[in-house]
Amino acid sequence: MSKAGEYTIQNEYLTVVIQDTGAEISSIKDNHSKEYIWQADPNIWGSHAPVLFPIIGALKNGTYTYDGVLYGVPKHGFIRNNKNLKVLKHSKSTLQLQYIYSDETLKNYPFQFEFIITFSLKKKSLEVHHQVKNHTSNQEMLFSLGGHPAFKCPLTPEENYNDYVLKFQYNENSDRHLIDENGLQNGETLPFFNNQDTIELQHSLFKDDALIFKDLKSRKVSLAHKIKGEVLSVSFEDFNYLGVWAKTDGNFVCIEPWLGITDHADTNGDFKQKEGILTLAGGETFNACFTIEIF
Repeated sequence: MSKAGEYTIQNEYLTVVIQDTGAEISSIKDNHSKEYIWQADPNIWGSHAPVLFPIIGALKNGTYTYDGVLYGVPKHGFIRNNKNLKVLKHSKSTLQLQYIYSDETLKNYPFQFEFIITFSLKKKSLEVHHQVKNHTSNQEMLFSLGGHPAFKCPLTPEENYNDYVLKFQYNENSDRHLIDENGLQNGETLPFFNNQDTIELQHSLFKDDALIFKDLKSRKVSLAHKIKGEVLSVSFEDFNYLGVWAKTDGNFVCIEPWLGITDHADTNGDFKQKEGILTLAGGETFNACFTIEIF
């Protein structure tokens, strides 16, 4: 049974719980009741899987300009922690939630948008489908979009964090893009992958915040135990940036597909010039999906 404030979808393989606040996945359990999602310890990090729209990460000074007017949007946007999403559909294996523009949203985000997120179970996979509609006929809409699911790691009490790795679809040659103490890109990079397909998980990896990659070939990353093998994967064909993040004292790892990225520290704040920003013509609809598969 679902509790107040949450929705359950399930099939013969998986049971998934989604919060009505922010459309956050708060549980994915297999049919042995094994939990795969971080349980949001508020003393470490009190979220499970924020939905990121219409920005990724932080804005410099929390603001941006559009056509010369100053606006403000919180870190990762306004779907996260939002209590006003409306249920469009809830069946046994599907949940669809909607958030639509209002006079209130137009004060901080001057676009007539409709945001729909659909969670669908297909065998051992959870598809997370995002749809963005521009309701204005004659104005381009600017936005970013992403996921931030946090997976429990280690999965069982007798295991350790460093028993796990992230395994990428292909060997990569990619630098890590660094961010400053305000969560903004500082323009610096560090070599990271040298024809490798694996990140060995250790808490110290995240002492300087997220690992951010802009040019990966892989569109699938698996969380795997070094001996027992793959636990789950995230496939993100529709997304071109990837963040990997955890708290240094948190037994979880976030695999974050992004369309867009946090501001540069030296940005002029013009939304039209923001790195990774997507444009959607008047009356048009944009779709992007990522998939979580449990092995």
